[in-house]
Amino acid sequence: MDLYSVVCVSDVAASRKWYEAFLGRPADEIIGAELLWRVGENAWLVLDDRDVRAARVGGTMITLGVDDLDEILARLAAHGIEHEPVEAYANGVRHVEILDPDGNSLSLAQAPVS
Repeated sequence: MDLYSVVCVSDVAASRKWYEAFLGRPADEIIGAELLWRVGENAWLVLDDRDVRAARVGGTMITLGVDDLDEILARLAAHGIEHEPVEAYANGVRHVEILDPDGNSLSLAQAPVS
């Protein structure tokens, strides 16, 4: 099974730079007006700004599991991308929420190193 998580944005061209910085690379595919990044073996993050999605702009909530949260946060800081405070859960997971320019919530979570 494949997963396509659609992030509705107000302007895909304007959002492109932010997502390239957030994900650390250009889109892996462009299909029509949509930009797609592979974020897992069978998982994709998709940017969509079509008028039919306008009511959903800013309503996305996605959590991505990462291996090195500190490295990613340093890269984001270098691009001027701010984030909420990093939380540490009782089970050792570290979690942080980052909002894109439209208010979509993209969280990063790092499991404890065993």
